[in-house]
Amino acid sequence: MTRFTNWFGKNADAVIALILAVVVAVIGLGVQFENESEITNSAILAVIGLLATSVLRDRGRRVPVEAEVRDTLRASSSTLDDLSGRLSHIEAFEGVLSDTKRALDETTVVRVISGAQVAQVLEEARRETDRWFFKGGTGTYIRARTLPECVAAARRDRRTLLFRLEILDPTDVEVCEAYARHRRSVSDGPDATGEPWTLERTRKEAYATILAACWHKQRFAMLDIDIGLARTMTTLRYDLAASRVVVTRDDPRGEALVIDSNKFYYSWVSAELQTSLDQARRVPVEQARLAPLDDEPTVEEVRKLFEVIGIDLAQSYTDRDVIEIIRKALRARDPYE
Repeated sequence: MTRFTNWFGKNADAVIALILAVVVAVIGLGVQFENESEITNSAILAVIGLLATSVLRDRGRRVPVEAEVRDTLRASSSTLDDLSGRLSHIEAFEGVLSDTKRALDETTVVRVISGAQVAQVLEEARRETDRWFFKGGTGTYIRARTLPECVAAARRDRRTLLFRLEILDPTDVEVCEAYARHRRSVSDGPDATGEPWTLERTRKEAYATILAACWHKQRFAMLDIDIGLARTMTTLRYDLAASRVVVTRDDPRGEALVIDSNKFYYSWVSAELQTSLDQARRVPVEQARLAPLDDEPTVEEVRKLFEVIGIDLAQSYTDRDVIEIIRKALRARDPYE
């Protein structure tokens, strides 16, 4: 009954129109008319009844269609909500993929090169660099190639050059002996320079690096050089230029690592080298101007230099030992040749 009442309330106008049309039509058709106009009127009423019937039938069909449309819209809304959630998951997944790709790109930058490539990579790093940070043993390669070539390029281009060196403290016998033992444990014979590693060679190599730094500083005013003397040894050597970091070991034939300057690890190494240098014993290179050095320094000039900068030469050193230090400082042999 309730359903009929609801239906009648929705379709009352059409039902009433239908009833009236049928009644009037029946009455009109059941009476004898004098003219055809009455028949026409009855026919019109019948047509109106048919139209009302069509309206009722159309409304009857519309109700389930509207219900179906509402159900479809509800299902579409649910689907869209589910799709929105899936899109959020896809965006999150894309973010993970992006982070993973970036991490892979970073790890692939730490390149491994063979010992035969080290000299070439270091040569490329020296081209047009305005800085060089080194941390290692005694700095033989620094004296042989890096420092003189970088100074020559900076002088040619009339630009400043920043050098930071951290080497072994030649006055610390224990650390120099530990370094010599380590080098002999790797190879007990002479290295590429033709000399075996001993305590005295280690100390003289470190003295020679200090002398070379002061000598170049006196000849190129735009060289900003700082030296730190370490009391602990390291088995790695770090060479940091403007374009890359090259990490090598004591064996020139061994593999090396290369990190380009546009990667985060480059800045990490740079900060580590600076922090390590700050903790080392500083050599007052600026005081070297008080002990001028000739193009070919004499024994007296070298002794005076080390006295001025506060680095004591071994008391047992003869003039021959000082001459050997001068030779190593200005004519060092390239360990990669």
